[in-house]
Amino acid sequence: MPDLTSPKLTKRQYFVVASLLFGLFFGAGNLIFPLHLGQLAGSHWVGAAAGFLVTGVLLPLLSVMAIAITRAEGVFDIGRPLGVVFALVFMVLIHATIGPLFGTPRTATVSFTVGVAPFVPAQYQQVALLVFSAVFFGLAFAFSYRENSILANVGKVLNPMFLVLLFLMFLVAFLRPLGNPMTTTATAAYVRGSVVNGFLQGYNTMDALAGLAFGVTVVTAVRQMGQKRAGAVSKVVAKSGFLAMAGVALIYLLLIVVGAMSLGRFKLSADGGVAFTQLVNYYGGAFGQAVLAVLITVTCLTTAVGLVAAFAQDFHKHFPQLSYHAWLTLTTLASFAIANFGLQQIIAWSTPMLMFLYPLAMVLILLSVFSPFFNRDGVVYAFVVVMTIVPALGDMVVAFPSVVSASAFGKLVATWRDLLPLSGLGLSWVVPALVGLVLGLGVHAWRVRQAATSEVVD
Repeated sequence: MPDLTSPKLTKRQYFVVASLLFGLFFGAGNLIFPLHLGQLAGSHWVGAAAGFLVTGVLLPLLSVMAIAITRAEGVFDIGRPLGVVFALVFMVLIHATIGPLFGTPRTATVSFTVGVAPFVPAQYQQVALLVFSAVFFGLAFAFSYRENSILANVGKVLNPMFLVLLFLMFLVAFLRPLGNPMTTTATAAYVRGSVVNGFLQGYNTMDALAGLAFGVTVVTAVRQMGQKRAGAVSKVVAKSGFLAMAGVALIYLLLIVVGAMSLGRFKLSADGGVAFTQLVNYYGGAFGQAVLAVLITVTCLTTAVGLVAAFAQDFHKHFPQLSYHAWLTLTTLASFAIANFGLQQIIAWSTPMLMFLYPLAMVLILLSVFSPFFNRDGVVYAFVVVMTIVPALGDMVVAFPSVVSASAFGKLVATWRDLLPLSGLGLSWVVPALVGLVLGLGVHAWRVRQAATSEVVD
């Protein structure tokens, strides 16, 4: 019989796991969202920050714990209780979203918007983006093709440098504040519902989806430290995650406050990339902007290499008809093409997909975390997921740009969706999901009693 005892980990080992979690969820590309959230929320930044930290910090940690508790090998296994077809479709949607559709192109557009665009005249911006993204994804392809560790090693040096530069900006921003974050003007949506809107803005980080896709690397590292039982692994992830995610939460919180303060000098920006550029240029001048351009480009390139390689590896595993290199070529070309639509368009079209995927991911994460209480019974999963999918599709259609949401079909869906509780908040799936949970647990309990009765009769 295998030895399932779990040795006590040292502080150094906990720190290693915390570093892995921090590296998984901290990305330069995500910094634009809390900064822009601060501008949107203005004096209502406290409530907005609370909501943002739930979906941007707590949920990603729970996604890794879900991997640990269910002993999953990736996002496919998280959806497995609902059948192979659902698991495969869910995996494809997750990887496509954090990969070539939105996540990977965003690494290039954020780098360009923050690091390059300020130095390029307005009339040459589109051409410059084309050239920049071609070079960016050409390098990503080259490093991923040979699975070279050079860029990863460079990233280990430059990521801390980027953090130092970021905290220097925080220090200067608080020593020379542009405004009082408690008195700046908030947009109408945040005056009415800062917590919920902050919660929805947290979807943009895509970290909960990334946790499902890549969390197995952290879980595997914990198991290699001698933690065999699922409960022991999840405890290590929780303890280490508290330290790691506290760091991520602190960075997000400071960015939200700086964003709110920036309204004292700047108008509400089109996106967080523009806001970040304005702040760095104001506090650091051209030199600070140039240093930031190099650091953010390399850190985002490191992320892009990981994303295209992971996409190619996972798709080759499940669809072996195409080689790793063929999948790598496809995802890199798709990312390059979509990146040239620009950061604002990518955010505008990714929001509807996230309004659909995040509710699904949330219920699957929570079901996985609490699955030991109902023996991971597929019937519970089925009731909850079915009751979540339909309203989430409605939220997705309503969130599309006006070309879809203002069409006859979009208006019809909006009329139906408005009948559901919390629809005005973008959370029309919550009540149906809870109803599905009650029904699923009820059927599960009935089946357990039936099985027990049959055993007694036998």
